[in-house]
Amino acid sequence: MSERLQPGDEAPAFTLPDADGNEVSLADHKGRKVIVYFYPAALTPGCTKQACDFTDNLELLAGAGYDVIGISPDKPEKLAKFREAESLKVTLLADEDKKVLEAYGAFGEKKNYGRTYMGVIRSTIVVDEQGKVERALYNVRATGHVAKIIKDLGI
Repeated sequence: MSERLQPGDEAPAFTLPDADGNEVSLADHKGRKVIVYFYPAALTPGCTKQACDFTDNLELLAGAGYDVIGISPDKPEKLAKFREAESLKVTLLADEDKKVLEAYGAFGEKKNYGRTYMGVIRSTIVVDEQGKVERALYNVRATGHVAKIIKDLGI
């Protein structure tokens, strides 16, 4: 079970392929705030709702200085299908070996209907301009989460 990040922690560096296979690094966003969110699977109802909410609020977030990156264990090809199917504007990255998910504390034991299993913990990490964790939110709900972040960040 990976450790959860706390405000003030150094955000773990990463470089992952996006939906088009291009490498994207957290370092590419130095000097900007970044909302990194982790979701279980592209093209599922909750993850679609969350990605659409981020897309709908992308201009507002960008205007306030925030970039948005969504990370899941899906393959880049599936992310491309997800992006096309839902007209998503957020950057979607593939973490097939789950190393970044684990580094961010977003992969671990989950319980569902009394069953315990390992999986992606829906999480959102807000990283400041210096690459430090500003907020670390775990076990978030897909619905209403983006509105809550916007409110909490005072945007």
